[in-house]
Amino acid sequence: MIILAIDTSTPLASIAIAVDEHIAAESVINTNRTLSARLMPEIVRLLAMLGLSSGDIDLFASSTGPGSFTGVRGGVATIQGLALATGKPCAGFSSLAMLSMNFSLSAIPICPMLDARKSEVYAALYNCSSPLPSPLLNDCVLPPNAFLNQITELTGQPVIFVGDGALRYHDRIAQELGDRAIFAPFPLQSPHAANGILLALHACKHGDMLKPSQLLPVYLRASDAELMKKKN
Repeated sequence: MIILAIDTSTPLASIAIAVDEHIAAESVINTNRTLSARLMPEIVRLLAMLGLSSGDIDLFASSTGPGSFTGVRGGVATIQGLALATGKPCAGFSSLAMLSMNFSLSAIPICPMLDARKSEVYAALYNCSSPLPSPLLNDCVLPPNAFLNQITELTGQPVIFVGDGALRYHDRIAQELGDRAIFAPFPLQSPHAANGILLALHACKHGDMLKPSQLLPVYLRASDAELMKKKN
C-alpha cells in the first residue's frame, strides 16, 4: 500500500509518502502565507522523485486540525481534490496527536500545544507509551492557564511540552508546573507527516477510511468570519 499524508496545521507544512509501511520520502517546508503556491508543487516533486504519480497512491491522508484555519482548510481541500481525481479513499488525523508522536514510546505524558492566538492554545495531553497515542485530555482550545490547571489536576508527574504554543507560553508553563515541565528541544518541535501515516494506516486497518466529502476540518472554535456573521 502507498500512502500520502500531509499536515498543514502550522506554517511548517509536512508531506510524507510511505510504500509498504516504509517511509519513502518526507519533506518539511515553511509555507507561511505561501501554502497554495508551495504545497502541490512539493507533492508533485516528491512523487516524481519516487517515480510515482498521484494515481499510484492507495490512500490520501491529512491532518484535520486543530491549527491555522487557512492551513487546515487548504490541506484538507488538497487531499480531497487528489482523492476525487484518482477515486481513492481518504483518512484524517489530529494534528495534535501527530505532533505528540515525535515522542512515541515515551513513558512521560506529552502535551502538544499550538498557538491559537486570542490568548488561547490548541492543546491536548497524550499517553505515547505505545506506538499510537491515546488521549488523556482531548484536543481542545483554552487559555493556557485553564489547560495547565487540567494537567495539574490530572497528573503530578512530569509532562513534555511541544509546539509553537508551548514556545510562546514557555514562561507561564514553567511557572505553573515548575520542574515538572519539560520542553522539547528545537529539532523535535517540527510536525512530521510520517507520524500521520501511522495514524492513517491504523484507520485503514480498522475500516475508518473516508470518502473525500467526509474529510472535514476540525477547527474547535468558530472563525472570525463566522463570529462576525453571527454578530451581524
